[in-house]
Formats: sequence, structure tokens, C-alpha cells
Amino acid sequence: MIDQVIEKLKNGDLNGVLAQIYGPDAVETQRDRYIRAVERFEELFGASPDFPEARSLSNCSLHVFRAPGRTEIGGNHTDHQHGQVLAAAIDRDIIAVVAACGADECTDGNGLIRIYSEGFGWTEANLAEWADLQPEPDEKGSVKALSHGVADGMLKSGCRTGGFCAYVTSDVPGGTGLSSSAAFEVLVGTIFNEIYNEGAVSAQEIAHISQAAENNYYGKPCGLMDQTAIANGGLCRIDFSNPDSPAVEKMDADLASARYCVCITDTHGSHAEHTDDYVAVQTDMAAAASVFGRSVLEHVSTDEVIAHSKEIRAAGGDRAFLRAMHVASENERVAGEALALEQKNMPEFLNLVRQSGNSSYKYLQNVHTDRNPARQELAVALAISEAVLGNRGACRVHGGGFAGTIQAFVPEDMAGQYCRAMDDAFGEGSCFVIRACPEGGVRII
Repeated sequence: MIDQVIEKLKNGDLNGVLAQIYGPDAVETQRDRYIRAVERFEELFGASPDFPEARSLSNCSLHVFRAPGRTEIGGNHTDHQHGQVLAAAIDRDIIAVVAACGADECTDGNGLIRIYSEGFGWTEANLAEWADLQPEPDEKGSVKALSHGVADGMLKSGCRTGGFCAYVTSDVPGGTGLSSSAAFEVLVGTIFNEIYNEGAVSAQEIAHISQAAENNYYGKPCGLMDQTAIANGGLCRIDFSNPDSPAVEKMDADLASARYCVCITDTHGSHAEHTDDYVAVQTDMAAAASVFGRSVLEHVSTDEVIAHSKEIRAAGGDRAFLRAMHVASENERVAGEALALEQKNMPEFLNLVRQSGNSSYKYLQNVHTDRNPARQELAVALAISEAVLGNRGACRVHGGGFAGTIQAFVPEDMAGQYCRAMDDAFGEGSCFVIRACPEGGVRII
């Protein structure tokens, strides 16, 4: 089976699939990457006589799965306010080579899971031992926690689970706001779905299960945007008015056709010291929302925020008012950005991106804090970006902010110049180009 998969890759049988996911120019690179992953799987598991339950791997079916990272295109800190977001799955992804014996032999919580994740090592567990168990304290923040959480969520949703072994490798850079943990969750959910549920679990259900795994097992209180974008794939407009069932609209828009690329710059700042800053964002927004008798700023307009400025400032202070102004205007901008992309109106889209970046900087205030004025990496990155790109591009803070990454929309003919400028400031390889990907979590073979 392993030889057959490698032969398919070498013969170019999967070139069309790889071209759709990664782009025609990346087929050879990705084909070699997949071949290396299958060969690595064979090194790790090929000689094992005892998976699962004393069956040889030669009796198991072999599959290859992938799940992408994601980038937030529009809607900074609007998802947790039940607002609007534009997000895209990207060509940076996690791939898994997986062997399983089939749904009839290892189901409903039984079976051994053995995962070797490159860079993180081994995770081994019996699904029967995980049933109805909360994560152990030492699981928090681990691959095991994510796997345990997804398995538990699948079972609680009435889905089937079963044993498998997998080799996992990723080119989603960790700590860059591209959601490597959410990609892993969706990957595991997709494995269970395809092998043991005949693909019957919807993308959005996998997203919900993945979010619960991250919140309750991994220990990160994230929203649903990351998992929704990754599970659905493509460029999506997501409306979180009903957070339990967000409305997802896949858009027919392609930045590459306009000869623009998306560049991410990792400024190498640490998120660890900014936990209080992230909490303060939601605290301020909750104070502002309370003026309207709500817990979040859903459907509050800029006119309403201005009309109630005195009450908001009394309830939460001036920063609460400014952050409410950001959320209200950012929700309105998402609609404009979506329309501009659909109409292939790049000047208008870039103008709205600049407005979003300006609003995050001045009103949301998640570019830096005043606690350590000597450390303002995001502000430096934005300053250099604006100077290099001028009116031809646009840049903004990416993700949670305070540290981490910025995003820039760069003309293709300026990409080399732009990345060199950012690498000069933050180190070689800090700036890289990503491409929106039409596929979410999928089985390749």
C-alpha cells in the first residue's frame, strides 16, 4: 500500500489535486513533500506488528490528509463580538499519513491512537481510556490534549471514532497567528470523519468540535473563526450573529488574479506577556455593550456608539468607547471589503484594509501597549511596510495583536523588495508569502 501511494505521487496521478490546493508552480515541491511524509511514515510504523490490536499495518488502509492554516482578511476582534469576518484558508498546512483498519474493526471509542508529530514527538492513547475523561493537567497545551478533545467531541456528537496511526508534519509556522493548533484539530476531526463516518460530519460541526477541544482540553479560550475558516476552506465571509451556527458564505474572489499576494511578517514578539491585554479588550467591549443592554457589540453601529459616547465612557472609560468605535466600523468595513473583492475593485479593497489597520492602531489599540514602550515590534513593522508599499499596497495588524504578526497586501512585482525590507528588520525568513487555498480539511488519498 505504501509503495502504491508513493508510485501515484511519483507518476503525477495527484498533480491536479496538488495544483488546485497549492497552485501550479508548487506542484513539484509539494509532491516531494508528500513523498517524504509517506517514506517517514514507513520508517516509523512499517515494521510495527502490533497496530492496532496485534494486526499488521499491511492489513490496514493507507490515507493522506491535510488541513490548512488560515489568515484573517478583515474583521479584527469582531468574531467574539458576534460580528463579521473575512478569513481564508491558506496553502501552508498540516499533512498526515494515516493507517487504519476500518470502521467495522475499531469504532465507538475503541482502538489505539498512535501519532508521531514532527517536532512534538509521540502521542499514544487508547480511545476507551479517554471516554468521559477530562484532560489531565499535563495534557494542557499538547498534541495529546487536542487529539483527546476532538475524539471526545466526536463521540459526544454521536459520531464514530476508531484507532489509527499517523505521521504528521506541518509547514504552518507556530506562533504566527496562522492557527496551527486549529489546523491540527480540524485534521484529526477530518481523519475520524472520513475513515469512520463516511464523510457525513459537516465542516461546521468539525469546526465546533475543534473549538471545544482547544477551549476545554488545550486550554486556549479562542473563538470559532479559526476552525470555521480552516474546516470550510477558501475565502469565506463569516457572520457570527448566531455564534452556535455562524453563517458561512464562500466567496468567489482571487487576489492572485489581481496580481497581488498576501505577505505575513513575524516580528518575533511574545504573546505570553500580553494575556492581560487580550482580556482587557473583551472587558472594555463588554462595558460598552452593557450600555445597550447587551453582552457583546453585535449590530451596534458607529452612529449609536457616538450617540451614547457619554454613557460608554462612564461605564468603561475612554478606551471602551474607542474600542466600541473600532468594532462598529470594522463590521461595516467587512461588508465593503467583500463587495470590493467580488467586484475585483482592488483600489477600494486596499483603501478599506488601510482603514482597518488605522482603526486597529488608534481605536482598538492592539498594536502595542504602554507597559513596555521600548518594545513595539508591530508598530515598527507597520511603519516600514507603509514606507515601502506607499499607495500600491496596504498593511494591518494580523490576529490578536500586541505582538506577533502583521499582514500586507503587496503587488506581485514588489513582493521580493517588500520581503527583503522586512527580513532586514526582523531576521531572515520573517516575511513570507501565503496563498488563499480553496480546500479545507480534506482527504488527498
